[in-house]
Amino acid sequence: MDNTQTHGKYISWPILTLMAFVTVIGFDDIMYNFKNQGMTVITSWVLMLFLYVIPYSLMVGQLGSVFNKEGGGLSSWIRGTNGEFLGYFTAWTYWAASVPYVVDSANSVVVGFGWAFTGSGKFQDTMSNAQFTLWTFIIFIIFIIIQRRLANSMEFLSVVGGGMMFVMTILFVVLAFVGLAKNGGHMATQPMNVHTIIPNFDLKYWTTVGMLIYAVNGSELIAPYVTQMRKPQREFPKAMIALAIMTAFLTIFGSFALGIYFNAYHLPNDLKMNGSYYAFQALGEQFGLGDVFMYVYAWTSVVYMCALLAVLLDAMTRMLISDTGDKYMPEFLRKTTKDGLPINGYILTCTLCAFIMFLGVFLPEMNDVFNWLLNLNGIISPGVTCWIFYAFMRIRKNSSKYPSQYVFIKNDKLAYLAGLLLLLVTALATLLGVAPQDVEQFSHTWWYELVINIVSIVVLIGLGALLPSIRRRELKYGTAFDRSQWYLMIALVVFSVVFDVWLGGTKIALRLVYIIIEVVIALALLVVIAHKKPSQN
Repeated sequence: MDNTQTHGKYISWPILTLMAFVTVIGFDDIMYNFKNQGMTVITSWVLMLFLYVIPYSLMVGQLGSVFNKEGGGLSSWIRGTNGEFLGYFTAWTYWAASVPYVVDSANSVVVGFGWAFTGSGKFQDTMSNAQFTLWTFIIFIIFIIIQRRLANSMEFLSVVGGGMMFVMTILFVVLAFVGLAKNGGHMATQPMNVHTIIPNFDLKYWTTVGMLIYAVNGSELIAPYVTQMRKPQREFPKAMIALAIMTAFLTIFGSFALGIYFNAYHLPNDLKMNGSYYAFQALGEQFGLGDVFMYVYAWTSVVYMCALLAVLLDAMTRMLISDTGDKYMPEFLRKTTKDGLPINGYILTCTLCAFIMFLGVFLPEMNDVFNWLLNLNGIISPGVTCWIFYAFMRIRKNSSKYPSQYVFIKNDKLAYLAGLLLLLVTALATLLGVAPQDVEQFSHTWWYELVINIVSIVVLIGLGALLPSIRRRELKYGTAFDRSQWYLMIALVVFSVVFDVWLGGTKIALRLVYIIIEVVIALALLVVIAHKKPSQN
């Protein structure tokens, strides 16, 4: 007897639709992609919804139904189809994808407080990149200190903040069209015709697809609830179709609404960082309310981002430590305090967050730092989404072994092909997303961002591949490395990262070649140091 029958309660498809909607799309997602593609993003949203979001969500539904006894988590899907190691590595990459997201959330808290207290973005003109990074790091420390005491309150505030954010988004779309009728149909985007919304499917366009995928993924979080529906086979598709309709309304009409206030042909350079505040500021001015809407949105954003940050810092660390067990995760990372807090896991999280922030310090402006971190999410997050399609392909390759209450496409070969196509599209978007956005192509800043994109991915993903080896050393020697080995390896890594970041910021012609050579040498030295048997003293 399943859990739903035991409790005698079922989740209706409208409720599941609302739960999924909160995880899939938000106002900032619309703004980010509007900056990347302008009004042509309207066509992109339509294509994404029908060719990506709906099949993606339905595949997630079947995976959640197959692995309902394991909670429906992504790592459990991979573990159930490919074994323990890939399950561990999936958990690690899912966690690694959260690191840039957490840093980006902390940045958004700083920006939100600036707007909430000053009523404009002028504070950014007086804040250097180092100060921006310092304030972001202070936000991290504060929330790590208080999260233990405020975890439950922050989860409540996340719901409140998320609900307020949803209301503000709907309010903007509705009032924007009221304002359009009020001023006789005049839009900032001119000319406005069918050619305005047709994309040029060139290389630049495809490098922005990763951000679209980043905006619409997340429906895997509702997978565990599929089996809590009365009739999943009939009701789950209804929920996903309703999700597509709601997402279509918000993205299509939301993007059109942005075109009312912003000229899509000449968008502000800081639109990703400040565009939401500009939009509500313009809305308030049009209706004679001054900055009222902007202040309400600013405090809504602060409440939501603060709550999200507090929950993420705790949840992502606990999820990694608890989900991977002791076979691949080193003992020192699983160490907990008397209150059950994985203290070394927190230190690892903060260290990697600080590392990501450090990489952006040498970018020209605060706006560049914000944009780069956001675009980094558009690389790593779609990369993790590839695991979902891979898991789906595995269960459809041997469907008799993985029975399910809900089945997406009854024909196994067609279902497998659908999963393969989405996997290839997502993988391609991930690879092309490595190319820097929002900067002049092949400029000094472009090359620098390319270097730190690659460094970030290698460190975040590569560390996950190394941890099982460290665990094996613990089991073999009682300790992975002695103190002198730790000091030497940490010093070597810090020097290598600092040197590569500095070199990436120079104008030396062959800097990329020199960076590769340095990395190879540093890795060789690390192997030599790490291979040595640790001292038992």
